[in-house]
Amino acid sequence: MKTFDARLIANYPVNERYWQMTLDVSARDTPARPGQFFHIRCGDAWKNPLRRPLSVYNYDDELRQLEFLYLIKGSGTEQMTRMKKGDSLNLIGPLGHGFTLPDQGPLLLAARGVGVATLHALARQARAEKRGVHVIISARTPGDLLTVEALNQIGAVVHTVTDQEGTSSTASVRILSEQLIRKEKMAAIYTCGSRRLSKLVQELAVIYHLKGELATEAHMACGIGDCYACACTVCNDNQLKTVRVCTDGPVFPIRQVVLS
Repeated sequence: MKTFDARLIANYPVNERYWQMTLDVSARDTPARPGQFFHIRCGDAWKNPLRRPLSVYNYDDELRQLEFLYLIKGSGTEQMTRMKKGDSLNLIGPLGHGFTLPDQGPLLLAARGVGVATLHALARQARAEKRGVHVIISARTPGDLLTVEALNQIGAVVHTVTDQEGTSSTASVRILSEQLIRKEKMAAIYTCGSRRLSKLVQELAVIYHLKGELATEAHMACGIGDCYACACTVCNDNQLKTVRVCTDGPVFPIRQVVLS
């Protein structure tokens, strides 16, 4: 882990609420793994003194390029949308623990909103290893669905559900998930982006004896474990424990995460 500067290659909107950013990270000699994140300075440190954690959307080791998909949610991310090609951004990372894959077998990924950015990187890794990948993407409207075309291009099978179409209820996603688990003989299940979806995946992992992992989201101040602003609770060996998302996560075994 270290602080470094990266040159902005591209920064553009993918729809009304989300933007995609590509950075030249030649100054960084450590590759980023799916599930890890970077803590990014949003520009003017006086207006936005706290960094923003962004999970890895894609990392190209050959080109030494790093991509993020981010939601415009406040003044920091709004300021990021005004950055232009050639601008310099200061980053800390890669931070945290990434995903782990089973030795073999297909994967089921379930994401809501921008949570698909984190799972997109995992899907790319799995497809590079010739794994079968099915991705359930949930969003409020069809216009909010993210990365569908990119996932199709790498050979993942995408299933979209939305609130507007009435297909994104927990009951509907459970039926779809169980059909895929049985038919495709899934070896593992992963999720990010929704507490409701996380609870469902947690139940499915237990019922079907699947390896499962959850990429958690949290507000962070320091990103390096000093402030405890991102604390969450896990249960391991029937013992509750407070952990830090930034250093102990953000990826945890799905069965260990306490979801209120």
